[in-house]
Amino acid sequence: MDNFDLKKYLAEGKLYKAAMVCPLPTQDLKLNTQNRDSAIKADYIKYGPLNVDEPGDYWEELAEHWDTTVEAAEQSLCGNCVAFDISPRMEDCMPGPLSDDDGRLGYCWMHSFKCHSARSCRTWAKGGPIVKNTISYEWQERKNE
Repeated sequence: MDNFDLKKYLAEGKLYKAAMVCPLPTQDLKLNTQNRDSAIKADYIKYGPLNVDEPGDYWEELAEHWDTTVEAAEQSLCGNCVAFDISPRMEDCMPGPLSDDDGRLGYCWMHSFKCHSARSCRTWAKGGPIVKNTISYEWQERKNE
């Protein structure tokens, strides 16, 4: 490393980018599955519905939990949640196809797993999705603290 220039490396933001690698659940199927399954089972999260085409009573239960209408609950999706990351850098982290007929895959910074835009959970918060790399990096910095 005779020609390594630390100042140049830092000025180019390479150290920052190296520290901000893809979230591990996007690269580790077992970890992603564990995190997702935990989010499905946890009473304070209840990620779902399992099958967006046959949601059962998922939306009714979510509406009751939030004390709102089913219609309002059905509009509170991962796809418009403040923690749903579909930034260009996160797209690069995702394996395989990102979209299907029902929506797209993104990353949930609240619960650390790849989630689908057509689903929801009890911790949904208005304000998303994340579409800029800078915002994605900010979420990752907070998770790493």
